[in-house]
Amino acid sequence: MTKKPTKAAAAKAASPKPEADGEAAAPASSRATRAAERRDAIVEAAMEEFIARGFAATRLDDIAKRAGVAKGTIYLHFKDKESMFEELVRTVIVPVVARLNALPPPTGSVRDLIETFAGNFLKEVIGTRRGDLVRLIVAEGPRFPSVADFYYREVVSRGIAGMRALIELGVARGEIHQKNLARYPQILIAPAMIAVIWQSLFARHAPLDAQDMLRVHLDLIFGERRTT
Repeated sequence: MTKKPTKAAAAKAASPKPEADGEAAAPASSRATRAAERRDAIVEAAMEEFIARGFAATRLDDIAKRAGVAKGTIYLHFKDKESMFEELVRTVIVPVVARLNALPPPTGSVRDLIETFAGNFLKEVIGTRRGDLVRLIVAEGPRFPSVADFYYREVVSRGIAGMRALIELGVARGEIHQKNLARYPQILIAPAMIAVIWQSLFARHAPLDAQDMLRVHLDLIFGERRTT
């Protein structure tokens, strides 16, 4: 005859086992960490391949080889080459532009705020992988409209909106006298684009001081700074 378990034994058997739960949680956490590391490696490899070969010539096989993963692993994180490129833009360039719209109301002059942001932008873009990525978009955007459209939505439109807001503030404060500048905020950021393109094409012939060019450009808009 089978002996029925006591109430204490039944309760013990039914109670959760913390040590077992901990053992199960640890591998799950490790898997998530490894998956995140593989994704980061794929994004980094994609950036190197895009910059080296261009968007059109880059193959998923080359990205997988550089990242040290199987080609099938890429599809666990990205549906295609275009979605990988979009992720690059989101992680590498969008945060830089987003800082413009996150700026606090200026306590000093609008020019000082613009000069600080633009100066930091130049430092983070000129001569960096970010600059290489921007040049790639300029070069291949016309051939891949969807890529150009995405870049406009995520980067260009945000930058233009932020610059327009600062220009309007500068006009309201009397710092900027050309009111029509708000219609063309592209003029305000023109030195950044010139510097990015110049760096890749002509820097070896005629090095460009992008920061000094920026100061001269702002003198044209705000008037020359008064020296004491």
